[in-house]
Amino acid sequence: MSVSPNIAALTSLLTENSRATILAALMDGKFHTASELAYMAAIKPQTASFHLGKLLENGIVITEKQGRFRYFRLANDEVAHTLEIFMSISPPPEVRSLRQSSQLKRLENARTCYDHLAGRVSVQLTDIMQREDYIARNEREFIVTSKGEVFFKELGVDIKSMAKKRRSFSHTCLDWSERSHHVGGALGNGLLQRYTELGWIESGAASREVRITAAGKIGFNDFFGLETVD
Repeated sequence: MSVSPNIAALTSLLTENSRATILAALMDGKFHTASELAYMAAIKPQTASFHLGKLLENGIVITEKQGRFRYFRLANDEVAHTLEIFMSISPPPEVRSLRQSSQLKRLENARTCYDHLAGRVSVQLTDIMQREDYIARNEREFIVTSKGEVFFKELGVDIKSMAKKRRSFSHTCLDWSERSHHVGGALGNGLLQRYTELGWIESGAASREVRITAAGKIGFNDFFGLETVD
């Protein structure tokens, strides 16, 4: 009898297409009702509730009740991190229309990964921060350098308060579309929040989609030297 963690139990949750679609939708880090998730997965609300029950039983999602509605969200950023890794080693999505192609390109450029920024823009920013010696990378996480402490303070990101949070500070998160790492954890979340506060990014039309604003193009260029974000 094996005493190792039951990987098969986890992977079986991901092999059902509708359930996998629900999990992908929840990667935006927000709470959604079963009806909303059913619409995103193109299934009946009762079917979505069945799948969400399975995910609740296995600790993949959590739920909160407000009035007569129940809302669902991924359990934590560790679950999101694991799902992003699965996505990075999965076959690319099959594009069947011009609309799907356009949406995929926007998601590949910039999107949320649970509670931090992902996509081409995030990977480019991460590469720049490493190149400028604001962060250094080891096997599992990014470490803020003394030069980085000054940089993040100028950007308005309080890394000292983030380091006190009971979660990963700045783990390396493998980006599914870029096949490279971006900054996750509390630092990744803090950066996403700061970009939003500055008006550099805003939510796009689709779930998880992030749009770089005109102010963002200027801000990312001035602070990071990132000239192209489209």
